[in-house]
Amino acid sequence: MPAQNADLDTTSILNSVRIENFFNLKEDITTEVIENVAFDAAILLGICAVVWLATRWIAKVIMKSISGKTKTEFDDFLVQYNFFKWLANIVPALILEFQERTLFEDILDSNSVVYRLTDALIVVFITKVIIAFVNASREYLSKRPNLKDKPLYSYAQLTKIFIYFFAGILVFSILSEKSPIYFLSAMGAMTAVILLIFKDTILGFVASIQLSANDMVRIGDWISMPKFGADGDVIEINLTTIKVKNFDNTITTIPTYSFISDSFKNWRGMEESGGRRIKRAINIKVGSILFCNNDMLDKFSKINLISTYIQDKQHEIEAYNKTEKVDASMLINGRKMTNIGVFRIYVEMFLANNSNINNSLTYMVRQLQPTENGLPIEIYAFSKVKEWKGFEQVVADLFDHILAAAPEFELEVFQNPAGSDFNQLIN
Repeated sequence: MPAQNADLDTTSILNSVRIENFFNLKEDITTEVIENVAFDAAILLGICAVVWLATRWIAKVIMKSISGKTKTEFDDFLVQYNFFKWLANIVPALILEFQERTLFEDILDSNSVVYRLTDALIVVFITKVIIAFVNASREYLSKRPNLKDKPLYSYAQLTKIFIYFFAGILVFSILSEKSPIYFLSAMGAMTAVILLIFKDTILGFVASIQLSANDMVRIGDWISMPKFGADGDVIEINLTTIKVKNFDNTITTIPTYSFISDSFKNWRGMEESGGRRIKRAINIKVGSILFCNNDMLDKFSKINLISTYIQDKQHEIEAYNKTEKVDASMLINGRKMTNIGVFRIYVEMFLANNSNINNSLTYMVRQLQPTENGLPIEIYAFSKVKEWKGFEQVVADLFDHILAAAPEFELEVFQNPAGSDFNQLIN
């Protein structure tokens, strides 16, 4: 008895997977009917093949030729992303869809898997057409001057995710003969898993919206993000990553969400402003700072940029000391000019007369707190030249002159002693 039951189970399993059950074939089909249907099916497939070749040729040759002659670039992108190719695939599929139910009426049930596979194939082709259109639209819009700095890649990726998601639901619904709502309700139970799988995508999408809404980053912006070793221009903004081309021509890929959670520097404000900031100091040896005597003042009054200042300041100081009856026998008494003070005025006047410095923005020369390396004199100004190479040239020319001018005011620029300095002391 157990052996007989086993044989029955095996037979029932084999019957369940028989080809007629799989394709939902009708019972009592004669050989003549099958032969007629097979002949008609071959003709139909031949027609579909001819139509497919014709539509592919139109999409590949004619549409490419037409797009090359039009003024708009949009049709060029449609050709590039195979929009017409996938559109051509739909035509024979639709012919098959409209004719197969009549052709196979005598041998297949109305819910046969053959019909469902054709429907699913049409959904796939339509999905590919929509995706190609989205890609072409993204490329076309990215060339528009007012949109080229927007995160269009992020929006396109998000759109494609939704399209693929709903297309997948529709395909499963067709193949299983269940309502799409059935699958959507089942997805609710998998929400936690979905959130875990698409965590980076969701965070990237939220970050993309915030970056776009607050205009924090655009394509072409120069950004600095030391945490990721990024210092260069943004070349691509995607749903999950932002690509930065560094100045050494390397590419750094940064998670989009990091631009919300971490700090970074965007140099766009500098590039759009009237100048690029110069903020650099030189250290003056404190021992070289002196009160100005008459010989020094006579020498300084011959410097064109500060000759007027020296004369006016001398008259002001002499009037004050005379009013206060200051004992001039001691330099420390009363008011006196210092070589470091005159030097600061000279550098400030040099900035004011430098054609590469934007004088409409803040510029000044100030003292910082003295350190073991001397007294820092900081130059704060804005260069009209903002391009990197030109900017460095302006800064170099500026400090070349300042460093060379310091000894003229009997000031020494501080530097740590080298071996040659110790040799001079020994000798």
